[in-house]
Amino acid sequence: MELTVLIPCLNEADTVGVCVRQARETLGRLGIDGEVLVADNGSTDGSPDIALAAGARVVPVRVRGYGSALMGGIEAARGEFIVIGDADDSYDFGELGALVEKLRQGFELVQGCRLPRGGGTILPGAMPGPHRWWGNPMFTWLAQWWFGSPVHDIYCGLRAFRKELIKGLDLRCTGMEFAAEMVIKASLSGARITEAPVTLRPDGRKSHRSHLNTFRDGWRTLRIFLLYTPRWLFLVPGVGLILLGLLGYALALPGVTVWGATLDAHTLLFASLALLTGYQSMLFAAMTMTFTVQAGLLPRDERWERLFGVATLERGLAVGGVALVAGLLLLLIAVNQWRLADFGPLNYARTMRVVIPGATLSTLGVQTILSSFFLSLLRLHRR
Repeated sequence: MELTVLIPCLNEADTVGVCVRQARETLGRLGIDGEVLVADNGSTDGSPDIALAAGARVVPVRVRGYGSALMGGIEAARGEFIVIGDADDSYDFGELGALVEKLRQGFELVQGCRLPRGGGTILPGAMPGPHRWWGNPMFTWLAQWWFGSPVHDIYCGLRAFRKELIKGLDLRCTGMEFAAEMVIKASLSGARITEAPVTLRPDGRKSHRSHLNTFRDGWRTLRIFLLYTPRWLFLVPGVGLILLGLLGYALALPGVTVWGATLDAHTLLFASLALLTGYQSMLFAAMTMTFTVQAGLLPRDERWERLFGVATLERGLAVGGVALVAGLLLLLIAVNQWRLADFGPLNYARTMRVVIPGATLSTLGVQTILSSFFLSLLRLHRR
């Protein structure tokens, strides 16, 4: 069988029959050997019976969520190609021929585009303003910037793909963010991706509102974006904090006066805080990237591989050991200053210039040693 038209469904009695009949009519009109499959996610309004009566095959998916319904439907699909579309009558299943034709040309993922800049059409009242002008463009831009995605409408619910591609991506999301995860992982894997313009209409539901929750699903999408890019979640903020900390040290150690303010021991404390948190964030980036690659969540990155080729366990232990010894020496100098003062009151503005760098270097050294062991453990190949 060439094509499965997959429609996820949760209490869509108002519209699921219309969608199934339209999809079946299109398959017949285009002469495509295919089926219409409804993945029912626990409907209680008779949607499965309506879909069956309209000519669909229905599979129940017990685990709730848009992503869960689609994953269950993909597993049950008989077609080499799969087109997915919502059951709310907001998409014209008569347009699926253009998506299928691009799959026949060799593309692996064909993303529908509702937005005019991608050739699509949004009819009046079909998309809320915040979604059209802020949410969807923002996530689309981030996907292009962070993951190299070529699409202009990451959340379009009408898309087509080769079944073997999606099964190989090992998608994990169970909610609405499944749509974004599919594009992200397809882009990272180097899949052949293209777009096809589609039309978005006001949905035909009357008994209930959309299942989409703007803020909940928006946050879940942003969370997925961050989890799939340790560089932007951990590495970039970490580098920024370290640079800020080094700047603080460069100004505070010589006691520079900036705009009438003399930077001294308190500035060193703030600078040390920036250094420690920034370094910890960078270590989290390395650990996260190692784990996600080993677990198969992200593809291997040659840049990280080159970094880990240099940052071996032995070098990490050596660097961490040097930092720890240097920090302990500075702390011993501070103790000696106290001894010279007969263990009495000290000039803290002077002493803290030694204590703070000493404590910071010691902490950085211990972090480096422990993290080097942990990274080496993460990088052990699984049997």
